[in-house]
Amino acid sequence: MTHRPGETIAYRICPFCEACCGLEVHVAGGHVVGIRGHDADVFSGGYICPKGTALKDLHEDPDRLRAPLVKRGDRFVEASWEEAFAEIERRLPPILAGHGRDAVAMVVGNPVAHKVGLLLYGPRLGRALGTRNFFSASTLDQMPKQLSAGLMFGGWLTIPVPDIERTDFMLILGANPMVSNGSLWTVPDFRGKAKALRARGGRIVVVDPRRTETAAMADEHLFIRPGADVFLLAAMVNVLFAENLARPGRLTGHVAGIDAVRDAVAPFTPEAVSVRCGIPAGKVRSLARALAATERAVVYGRIGTCTQEYGTAASWLIDVLNVLTGHLDEPGGAMFPKAPAFAANTLGKPGIGKGIATGRRASRVSGAPEVFGELPMVCLAEEIETPGEGQVRAAITIAANPVLSAPNGPRIAAALDRLDFMVSLDIYLNETTRHADVILPGVSPLEEMHYDVAFPQLAFRNYARVSDPVLPPPAGHPPEWQSILRLIGIVDGKGAGVDVAALDEALVAEEVKRVAGPQADAVLKAVSRWRGPERLLDLALRSGPYGDLFGLRPDGLTLAKVKARPEGIDLGPLAPRIPEALRTPSGKVELAPPVLLADLARAAADLARPAPELVIVGRRDVRSNNSWMHNLPVLAKGPFRCAVLVSPDDARRLGLRDGAKARIEGARRAVVAEVELSDAMMPGVVSLPHGWGHDLEGARLALAAERPGANLNAVLDDRLRDPLSGNAVLSGVPVTMRPVA
Repeated sequence: MTHRPGETIAYRICPFCEACCGLEVHVAGGHVVGIRGHDADVFSGGYICPKGTALKDLHEDPDRLRAPLVKRGDRFVEASWEEAFAEIERRLPPILAGHGRDAVAMVVGNPVAHKVGLLLYGPRLGRALGTRNFFSASTLDQMPKQLSAGLMFGGWLTIPVPDIERTDFMLILGANPMVSNGSLWTVPDFRGKAKALRARGGRIVVVDPRRTETAAMADEHLFIRPGADVFLLAAMVNVLFAENLARPGRLTGHVAGIDAVRDAVAPFTPEAVSVRCGIPAGKVRSLARALAATERAVVYGRIGTCTQEYGTAASWLIDVLNVLTGHLDEPGGAMFPKAPAFAANTLGKPGIGKGIATGRRASRVSGAPEVFGELPMVCLAEEIETPGEGQVRAAITIAANPVLSAPNGPRIAAALDRLDFMVSLDIYLNETTRHADVILPGVSPLEEMHYDVAFPQLAFRNYARVSDPVLPPPAGHPPEWQSILRLIGIVDGKGAGVDVAALDEALVAEEVKRVAGPQADAVLKAVSRWRGPERLLDLALRSGPYGDLFGLRPDGLTLAKVKARPEGIDLGPLAPRIPEALRTPSGKVELAPPVLLADLARAAADLARPAPELVIVGRRDVRSNNSWMHNLPVLAKGPFRCAVLVSPDDARRLGLRDGAKARIEGARRAVVAEVELSDAMMPGVVSLPHGWGHDLEGARLALAAERPGANLNAVLDDRLRDPLSGNAVLSGVPVTMRPVA
């Protein structure tokens, strides 16, 4: 890139996906003139995908909100920050006073994971509200994996990830890291790492109902009927026991429940599951044997294995395979990152803990159990619609768009219209926030500091990086963490005029005292130069596994040290962490949690169920992981990406033509989409991408509305969920299709 006179270079962690690539942002005259990968970045090494360059488009997007909006009558008007908070203070407290804390729901979207202020201060708002009605995008995506990991290892984010740089055989189910660069696995430039794996003689096998971008570059691809992963995985475990291949190796003394798993998988012979999976019995055996015979191997599954009826059981069996083949917590296998901050598995007494608890409460209408403090997103609409004590009458949404991202979005939209009051923290007037009464926008990602709170806990390599603001924020525009503190002030009865700085001081002092006890004053003094998220980050870094322990370990990490290294600090490759990383009450890997054994018995009883004639699955494109990306020119340009992929066999059977329209009908609703014939699809399976449907009145996403696409989630059944995690069933849902004249 040619440097212009007066041009400066700043560095920013990309906020668009889990890969968290390091960016080099070129600025001249207060404007971004170019973005490229940061070659010196210790984690991403210069890698960049099209989303990274779109950060300029997001910053300059004319549709991005730059002032609060307040609804007057049936239209939004710009308001001052004082007017917006005055409206919230006028309308929210009477609902809390008259109907109780559960009358207010909190709804959180996945962009929160990329905003340090929202991620660190959002939970404080949840605690202040004290509502049982907390919903997030986790139950549309990853909760099965978090639940299975919590049950096995004792922590919600103690999730093993592939050690890709040292593995020689990788089995991938329901994941497409060529597009995602990892999901619950932070791995920038998966393509380059996969090429290196194969260059050293390694193999990649992909199991998926679509020949994805990852499957196309793999050594082997196997079609599988959507929702059948649990049967395939259980049969592979069965083979390990039947052929005496189950050898946990070093972990033998750290694992409980092996015999119980052997008994539970007995019904799942390769022959018994073959028809249900669509995979020959011999191939099931060869996969299990290859996994057991390869010294450095790993099984990885992601969104396709999570978003199904047996999502938690499938997620669990993936790690059962890694354990029984001796590939858990070993180089080249599935390993546990050691994050420098905020990781529960680095705090407290190592190797033992309380584990996790679920079902501490249940949803009012369906009785769905709480998991990780959340209720299933598919229960949101019914909690608003159904009268009675505890009915949801108000909502606070934070960077969430469930009208497009959750099943039966039209029902959610209708329910949101029934609320007495709704406030949204969001940078767009979108399909969900159009229902709000007040919208509080955050600043551009380029105008705020950033640290990835969650993703170093899932990274392929240990590291620490911080981004300072690239550009100054607009005068008078508060950061989102301060907006959340003002909401806390309103909820706690202190009013919209609460002293935000004093409230932050009080909350931090309370948290530090709880952890540091009599040393609290000294700890607070040590971090006194920082405010807001930076202070919380300095506290976490200094007390973390690599920290300076507030002067006791002078060479350890502090926020100042990490800030001084914009390329980041490399903390080394993943290393074995069992038993230290465990937080289970037994101090062992719990291979056979009772609830999972029971769910596997449910699956065994379900083996004979015939497969539907036609099912639908979602998909994502590297340029459109989420709905708001469709409004950014660099990502929206090019061929239209919201076509329904149909195998030629199904097209002939259903009378569908390439480029023509088809009506896709689910349990309750139908959408119309353009047909694209593709031999990448397994017969009996069609695929429509996630996050489209930008034709709803009232949203202000001008570019997205030019090619709105069809909303996959509108045809999905919001009554279907994994009973253990509450995760929505988004994959393998029966549909019918017919041509549209």
